[in-house]
Amino acid sequence: MRVVAIIQARMGSTRLPGKVLMDLGGEPILVRCANRVARASLVDEVVIATTDNPADNAIAAVSSARGWGCFRGSESDVLDRYYRAACNFEADVVVRITSDCPFIDTEVVDRVVGEYLARTSDLDYVCNTLPRRTFPRGLDTEVLPFGVLGRAWQEDRDPKRREHVTPYIWQHPDKFRIHGVVSEIDCSAMRWTVDTPEDLAFVRRLFMHFGQDAFAWRDAVDVLRCHPDWLEINSHIQQKAI
Repeated sequence: MRVVAIIQARMGSTRLPGKVLMDLGGEPILVRCANRVARASLVDEVVIATTDNPADNAIAAVSSARGWGCFRGSESDVLDRYYRAACNFEADVVVRITSDCPFIDTEVVDRVVGEYLARTSDLDYVCNTLPRRTFPRGLDTEVLPFGVLGRAWQEDRDPKRREHVTPYIWQHPDKFRIHGVVSEIDCSAMRWTVDTPEDLAFVRRLFMHFGQDAFAWRDAVDVLRCHPDWLEINSHIQQKAI
């Protein structure tokens, strides 16, 4: 069973344009994210899914230079982009990651993928944000078989939902068998994703402490408990609603 992690990336962020290629300790945020995903033992390949907008030529160039697979598709219909990327790279199982998460965690990715693989016959979708968020925002991992992605691609007719790929699935527990992975510690108040200049300042501060990107998420939690003032850097940022 071929597990492909597909990382969506584009330069056209509304609040922080070009964020995925902004520097984080000497490497672009996208590279930090992809490197961490690639270390997951249950992921067979990492693919970057960007758009066919000329502005995203830079993302395609980075992908080529790093030897990552790259698919280019619709900027607004991200569900279509994911589906076609999964087809192109022959994914049996798709792991959805967003590129604005430079601290995405290997252990978390393996845990979510592992819980799906252990129950492939009775699960359609596994994530670590349901039934409630317990992990820091920025460790979000979604896993689903190619067939379920294809079903959403065929059935979902809402352009706003398709922009976010999976809402059709998790909004319809009557149609899909959904499982949520929950952490034993609640760190849901922590924000480790990058949407704004304040978010960028926060991840740079935390990265500076470690000086490398192989640290575990639990180590970061321990550091932040010793330095709660760092969390204030972006604690006021509101996540965009889907």
